[in-house]
Amino acid sequence: TQMAKRCTTPRACCIDQRAPKSADKVGPRPALSFAKKTDCEYGYMMQIKETRLPEVLILTPARHSDARGFFSESWNAQTLAAAGIHHHFVQDNHSLSKAPNTLRGLHFQTPPHAQTKLVRCGRGALYDVAVDIRHGSPNFGKWVGVELSFENGHQLLIPAGFMHGFITRAPMTEIIYKCTDTYAPECDAAVRWDDPALNIDWG
Repeated sequence: TQMAKRCTTPRACCIDQRAPKSADKVGPRPALSFAKKTDCEYGYMMQIKETRLPEVLILTPARHSDARGFFSESWNAQTLAAAGIHHHFVQDNHSLSKAPNTLRGLHFQTPPHAQTKLVRCGRGALYDVAVDIRHGSPNFGKWVGVELSFENGHQLLIPAGFMHGFITRAPMTEIIYKCTDTYAPECDAAVRWDDPALNIDWG
């Protein structure tokens, strides 16, 4: 497990500091009330943990809470690059499953549109599964599953070359995930969730 941290250089927050245009009427300058660090945090932390398939990672962002609720930074390219994780996401997907025990998968896209995914749970709870299908991989055909929920805040980073599927644990579960390539129907592929060669335990 490691922690990735963003630059902690202070900055003024929550204030529109644009210079007025020449045509704007400029009145007396109001006294500015700068947000305190407790109101506008900087320096967000991300916990990074390997699974039994080392390329599949659990990313857990810190939640900065107060009486109003919390704020978390689910992805920051600069922060993760400093930890050796480099991905450029181009599409976000959002799925709702009304009933518990709804199973979706196993899905993947083939090259040249293979996708790395960053999966999180926006509401409810789910069991997320990744399967290594990279030819020549010592872990070919092996799978790993991780419980993702709104409460635990875990995210699963699933590299290209892995299948993805999940089963919901609670009603009205929302799954939100980022992809490094857009949907390409000609490369869309799937394997049955109960394929005996994989022997996935969905719980």
